[in-house]
Amino acid sequence: MATGSNNQVFGKRKLQHVVILASGDRIRHMTIRPWMTLLAVCFLGTLALGYLGATTYLVLRDNLIGATMARQARMQHEYEDRIAALRAQVDRVTSRQLLDQQVVEDKVEKLLEQQMALTSRHGRIGALLQGAGETTLPGDGPVPADKPKAEGDEASLIGADAPAFAALLGKGERKETSTSSSLALGYVPMTQENVADRADRLFSHMTLSLKEIEAEQLERIDQLASGASATADEIAGILKRQGVPVEEQAALETQDAVGGPYLAPRSEKDFNASLNQLDAALTRLESVRDTARRLPFANPAPGRDITSRFGNRPDPFFGGLAMHAGIDFRAPTGTEIRTTGAGKVVAAGFSGGYGNMVEVDHGLGISTRYGHMSRVLVKVGDEVATGDVVGLSGSTGRSTGPHLHYEIRRNGDAVDPMQFLNAGMKLTPLIN
Repeated sequence: MATGSNNQVFGKRKLQHVVILASGDRIRHMTIRPWMTLLAVCFLGTLALGYLGATTYLVLRDNLIGATMARQARMQHEYEDRIAALRAQVDRVTSRQLLDQQVVEDKVEKLLEQQMALTSRHGRIGALLQGAGETTLPGDGPVPADKPKAEGDEASLIGADAPAFAALLGKGERKETSTSSSLALGYVPMTQENVADRADRLFSHMTLSLKEIEAEQLERIDQLASGASATADEIAGILKRQGVPVEEQAALETQDAVGGPYLAPRSEKDFNASLNQLDAALTRLESVRDTARRLPFANPAPGRDITSRFGNRPDPFFGGLAMHAGIDFRAPTGTEIRTTGAGKVVAAGFSGGYGNMVEVDHGLGISTRYGHMSRVLVKVGDEVATGDVVGLSGSTGRSTGPHLHYEIRRNGDAVDPMQFLNAGMKLTPLIN
C-alpha cells in the first residue's frame, strides 16, 4: 500500500543501477550515478581517440619521414650545387691568376735577363775604359741618359722588380657579385681589363726602354771606338814623323799570338762585335800612348832659354864651323835636370867633352844625353820615368858657362831635339 501510495503522490521514480559485489559472507553494493557513467564514457572515448591517433601516426609516419628526408635532400643538393659553383668560380679565378702570374713571371725573367745583360755590358765597357785609362776619349763611358718613368711603370730597372709585379697581380683581382643567381651559376662578369693585357703594355714599354738603352750603348761604343781610333791615328802620325815605327811594333806584338777556328762574322749591330772593335781600338790607343809616354817628348829644362840649336855653328873654342849635336839650355848651376821620357840609365858619370853626363835608353833605338852637369843623381841601371830628376846643371867638360847640353839619338845618330819638343807639344793633350 505504501508503495502504491508513494507512487501516486510523487510519481514514478527512475530506477538506479546498483552493482552488488559479493565476496564470501561479505556483500557490497555500489550505486552507479549518471556522472559516473558520463565519466566512464569520456575516459573510454579518450582512449579510443588516443588509439586512433597512435594508429594514424604509425600509418602516416613513414610518409612524413620520407617527405622530410626528401626536403632535406633537396636543400642539401642545392647547397652542394652552390658550393660546387663557387669552387668552380674560385678555380677559374685561381687558374686565370696563375696563368697571368706565369706570363708575368716569364716576362719579368726576360726583362731581368736583358737588364743583367746591359749591366754586364756596362761592366765590360767600364773595365775596358778603366784599363785604357779613360783619357782623351769622347765622354766618360757608355752610360745612357736617365729617362722619365711613364705612368704605371712600377718595375724599375735598378732594384726590386718583383714587388711591382706582385702589385700588378694584386690590381688584376676581379670583383665578385653577391647575387644568388651569380653564385649559383659561378659566373663573374668581366668588368676590368685583363692583367695579362696590362702587363703586356707595361712590358712593351720597358722592353722599348731597354732597347733604347742598348742602342745608346752601341752608339756610345761606336763613338768611343771612333774616338780611340782617331786619337791613336793622330798619335801614330806624330810618332811616324819622328821616325818611330809604332804601327809595326804594335802589329808584331798582336799578330804572333792569335788563332782559332773560322766562324762567320756577326751582324754589325752585335754588341760583342762592337765591344771587340772598341777593345781593339782602346788597345791600339793605349799601345801608342805607352810608346809616346816612353819616348823623349818632354822639355828637360822647362822655362829655360835656348842658347844654341842643333846643327852647324861656330865652335866656341876654335872659331871654325863645328857640328852641334844637340840643344843648349841656359841653366844656372844647381838647376834640376829632368828626363824627357821613361827608360833605363845606361851611362852616368864623367864623359870627355860632355863633362858629367847621363844617358837614358828609351827603347826603339832612341836615347837621350844630358851633359855638363855639376852633379849626377842617378847611377847606371836605374829605371827612370818622365820628369824624374837625373842631375843638376853646371859647366863641366867642354863648356863656356853653366848650361844643359841636351841630345836625342836614334840608332846612335844625333837628331834635332826640336822635332821631338814640337811633337811633344801636340802629344801632351793626347797622352795625358
